[in-house]
Amino acid sequence: MKTGLTKIQKTTEIWLNEKDEMIHVRTHNTDLKKRLAAYAEKFPTECRLLDDDPELGCMEFEIAKGRLSFRLTEPYSRERRQRASEYAKKNGLKGR
Repeated sequence: MKTGLTKIQKTTEIWLNEKDEMIHVRTHNTDLKKRLAAYAEKFPTECRLLDDDPELGCMEFEIAKGRLSFRLTEPYSRERRQRASEYAKKNGLKGR
């Protein structure tokens, strides 16, 4: 979808505070929009679509705390990257 926005203008914003039970998410990310929309349809008491702006290409959702998570991963060591590279080459996984 062409919105006239540059990639740097296509953001994902997540607002939460300690008081409210809901998290507010505004995103231009297509995969995240699809995942949140599907989740909102399946679990309407946990997540709901607040706004859909096709002109700008963003959607806003409200989702219950505890339903959205952030995953922090440690950087791979040089040895682990090498093993993963060798495994991928051996198993035809290059480019995935």
